[in-house]
Amino acid sequence: MILTPAELESLVQAQHSSPHQLLGMHPLGDGSGLVVRALLQNAARVEVVPVHEPHKPSFALTMLDARGLFEGATTAAQRTYAYDLVITDYQGNTRRTRDPYSFWPSLGETDLYLFGQGNERRIYDKLGAQLREVDGVSGVSFAVWAPHAQRISVVGPFNGWDGRYHPMRVLGTSGVWELFVPGLGEGTLYKFEVRNAQGAVVLKTDPYGFFFEAAPQNASIVWNNRKFAWTDAAWLEQRRTRQPLREPMSIYEIHLGSWMKKNVAESYSYREVAPLLVEYVRRLGFTHVEFLPVSEHAYYPSWGYQVTGFYSPTCRFGTPDDFQFLVNSLHEAGIGVLVDWVPAHFPRDEWALARFDGTALYEHEDPRQGAHQDWGTLIFNFGRHEVRNFLTANALFWCERFHIDGLRVDAVASMLYLDYSRKPGEWVPNKYGGRENLEAVEFLREFNHLVHTESPGVVTIAEESTAWPLVTRPPYLGGLGFSFKWNMGWMHDTLRYYSRDPLYRRYHQNDLTFAMLYHHTENYILPLSHDEIVHGKASLFGKMPGDEWQKFANLRALLGYQWLFPGKQLLFMGGEFGHSREWSENRSLDWWLLEQGPLHAGTQRFVADLNQIYRAHPALWEADYDLEGFQWVDCSDNLHSVFSFLRRTKDGRQQMLVVLHLTPELRHGYRIGLPHGGHWREVLNSDSAVYGGSNQGNLGGVTAEEMEMHGQPWSADFTLPPLSVIVFVATNSSAATPGNAG
Repeated sequence: MILTPAELESLVQAQHSSPHQLLGMHPLGDGSGLVVRALLQNAARVEVVPVHEPHKPSFALTMLDARGLFEGATTAAQRTYAYDLVITDYQGNTRRTRDPYSFWPSLGETDLYLFGQGNERRIYDKLGAQLREVDGVSGVSFAVWAPHAQRISVVGPFNGWDGRYHPMRVLGTSGVWELFVPGLGEGTLYKFEVRNAQGAVVLKTDPYGFFFEAAPQNASIVWNNRKFAWTDAAWLEQRRTRQPLREPMSIYEIHLGSWMKKNVAESYSYREVAPLLVEYVRRLGFTHVEFLPVSEHAYYPSWGYQVTGFYSPTCRFGTPDDFQFLVNSLHEAGIGVLVDWVPAHFPRDEWALARFDGTALYEHEDPRQGAHQDWGTLIFNFGRHEVRNFLTANALFWCERFHIDGLRVDAVASMLYLDYSRKPGEWVPNKYGGRENLEAVEFLREFNHLVHTESPGVVTIAEESTAWPLVTRPPYLGGLGFSFKWNMGWMHDTLRYYSRDPLYRRYHQNDLTFAMLYHHTENYILPLSHDEIVHGKASLFGKMPGDEWQKFANLRALLGYQWLFPGKQLLFMGGEFGHSREWSENRSLDWWLLEQGPLHAGTQRFVADLNQIYRAHPALWEADYDLEGFQWVDCSDNLHSVFSFLRRTKDGRQQMLVVLHLTPELRHGYRIGLPHGGHWREVLNSDSAVYGGSNQGNLGGVTAEEMEMHGQPWSADFTLPPLSVIVFVATNSSAATPGNAG
């Protein structure tokens, strides 16, 4: 026996940190020949057979230990060569395979150097489970970062989930462990068995896993997410040259598991839902869909916000290829795809990222920095290069492998502030004594820079609820670099206003005007999102005051105000047809409501017409963030709860008048100022009978008179329907007229 007893025990007890030093083929210490060692499961006899050089010696290995350790030597060769192991088991079955311990590492020094710097932008091509062909041999190279682990093995059905048989090697001081296993292919289940810093043996899923078992199981699955045949090249090429700030964007926010179900218990798969979703979104005219997080998550009621597989679409609805099919289908229909992305935190599941190698690897050790008080989750250590690399590469991964058009970053405020939701003494100040998380700020700037430069045309969206400055301004100006920011203030003020009895709205006119005081500080999206219709908050319809007719009239006026106010729009599913119940992730939307009379279907038609008017008129989107794009005509008539404003293109070639009347009375002869004379056509009226309204309005339009009003040189008398929004276009502007009244 050439192995020492201590070395033998370290192998069979799976305690050796560098098994390649002992296993595989090595020159004998005296230069007289070669030695081969193999640790094999259920092997009775083992022979070494040369692969490329038949003149090289074949020789048998001797069993050193009943737990499967074999060793053999030859003096017929002094230099190592490629070889197979011919293995005969105790049942007499023979198989032939290359030795996993005969291959060079699959990661080079440059890969490890860049990863250690946090700059390996495609680290997802290096770590995790990569399908490869090495020296003509197909297999999977496994690599995982765990610098404080004492030993790591890859385990799965191929070795009986026994960590003794495929221990990995650590590559220098990088903390990366690696092993190439011949013969494995797509669909192989695996985990990493980690002997952690404390010596405890735990099973962990792959942080870079591309696919996972369905919960409550959690094994990673080897997958090739490059094989899908995309047909959206024209979409991607067009996307590269787009200017999203100056283009229409109306977003339909979707939770895939509950948008529409086959039956009470079963959701549609990615492939099954694709034609249904494409048809619906096209019919209603939305430009984009936004999926609540599609990354793998074990806890379904988290809606995807407690991610356990950052590099994998959830298996609940199919394979990664199936999700690619869904995105491809939407792109072919001219619909953009946004996804929620969650770098702010991760759950404490012991089999996932938490204390991955027995230490606070991805998170902070100090709970004042590393734990969220509100959500019971852990906070990423944004100052650690490898963690930052994990996240920035993940953003690029979704853009590259899944052709995602935008990333909406969840809970940005919780990342920016060290004292977020913490009491005095529960947080650690930054190096200057402040509350700003400087490392998170730098991470967000780097993330935005990389996404915008590596994937031109992809947008980034911040869900940021504070007054942090310059969120949507470039880093070179001191900003965070996002394309857009959710306007949470607008959302809260607007819902507060619309939920009031119209009798009292006169006292709260500023709820609908305040947003314009700060509108030009950021590039805003106006969200009516999933967060506002759960946990006892009621649906949008349920928030509206009055009887059923008034509720629908209020809802149409709310949606009209959202679409016609400066900024892009986001609406959560169900809001477009007045969903009555609060949303629940456990059930489908109540689509049967559309068959319950004209009001639900009318609201749905109103949203479709809103989108048609919106997309057809550059005045409603071209200058969303320019001073020229918006002007109040009158916002001071709180007595009658009337608001009027102009929307314009940047060069003024198209002007539109929007009038909101938010009491249940009908008003005739209400004079409003106009910027120029001529005929103004009513192109949208939320009170139209086709939407379920009372059909009052200005069917023939209005003709301006040279009478100054509201600081405008011209004016006209209007009929203001109850609880309504009406829209007018000057006759020199072309427009469709899908829903007017009179």
